[in-house]
Amino acid sequence: MKLETLPPSAPSLPTARGKRWRAPAAALIVIGLAGGGWAVMQKKAAPPPAQAAADKKEKKEVFELSSGDIAAVGARSLAVSLPLSGSLAPLSSATIKSKISGVVEVTTVQEGMAVSAGQVLARIDQADLRARLQQQQAMLDEAQAKLAMASKNEGNSQALLKQKYISQNAYDATQNTVDLARANVKSAAAMVDIARIALNDGVIKAPIGGVVSKRHVQAGEKLAPDMPIFSIVNLSELTLEAQVPASEIPRVKVGQDVSFKVDGFAQRDFHGKVARINPATEIGSRAMLVYISVKNDDSALRAGMFAKGSIVTDRSAVAPIVPLAALRGGAGEQVVYKIEQGKVVSQPVKLGLRNEDEGYVEVVDGLDAGANVIVSKLGSVKPGSQVRLPANLAAPTPSQPPKAAMLAKG
Repeated sequence: MKLETLPPSAPSLPTARGKRWRAPAAALIVIGLAGGGWAVMQKKAAPPPAQAAADKKEKKEVFELSSGDIAAVGARSLAVSLPLSGSLAPLSSATIKSKISGVVEVTTVQEGMAVSAGQVLARIDQADLRARLQQQQAMLDEAQAKLAMASKNEGNSQALLKQKYISQNAYDATQNTVDLARANVKSAAAMVDIARIALNDGVIKAPIGGVVSKRHVQAGEKLAPDMPIFSIVNLSELTLEAQVPASEIPRVKVGQDVSFKVDGFAQRDFHGKVARINPATEIGSRAMLVYISVKNDDSALRAGMFAKGSIVTDRSAVAPIVPLAALRGGAGEQVVYKIEQGKVVSQPVKLGLRNEDEGYVEVVDGLDAGANVIVSKLGSVKPGSQVRLPANLAAPTPSQPPKAAMLAKG
């Protein structure tokens, strides 16, 4: 049997169908790669939509301020005060006492009545006083008669002495009698004056004008010398006696203004001036008394009232003032956030007198009256921020200065 070896078969060639689909597939792959690269480049070039929206919102954000967030700068004098308290005492007062003994015949005034200087307040029974005056007058007449007789004897003795009828000793005795008689006349005249003064003292008169604060006796009572009859106080001018710590005395000067209030007149301010300063401290308190002169023309104040107020120890000229809450600490300087054309501006200021009690400070330079400043601590509002003022805040005009906004006390 004969075996025949067949020749190897030739490789099969691609068919026409395979060639048709390979070219479009390659084109699609190239297009896809190009589109993906373009998308990646666009994604890197443009920010995310959320961030773009946030940036757009940040650029256009305007902060709405309330009336409590801002204050209008006013211009006035700023004062620094020292608190004080004390009691009111009359500048002049008098306790009228009896100079003689006797029975009170009549009293003409009572407590609370106004009296003038020299007005009759009471009378003492003067019968004994008149009799005593007449007695002293009679003794004066007797002394004058003795003096006249002694003087006549002296004349006769002098004539006899010239004629050598009497000795010099006899004449000297006569002259001594005249001197004694003359002394008795002077003594009797003085006793008459005393009796007359006692008679006048029987009429009690007011030594000063004022108001009767106390009537110590009634009609019919018997008086003894140095016994009080009436007490009078003059309320036209009072003295406020206030204790001030010794450490604060260097701030107090004569002539400084004082304002105070008293119980019963809560809506009224009273005023006075420092008149005197006691040079010594009070034992125990280590404080010094300051005497304040207070005019009381309408007699509204009364002696013994308790007063509470303050002494103005320093006062500035009329200048712009800002609330202390408006100050922002800077690098070695103080600044305020001022609002100009709807934008927050950091404005450096030079400060002067400061009043911690009122919460204001004087602005010496850097700020004018009428400007609006921020007083609230708003963390998101910074220099350059756009803000909108409240609708009820009127723009200041030259004829009408702005009113400073009142800060609420925490």
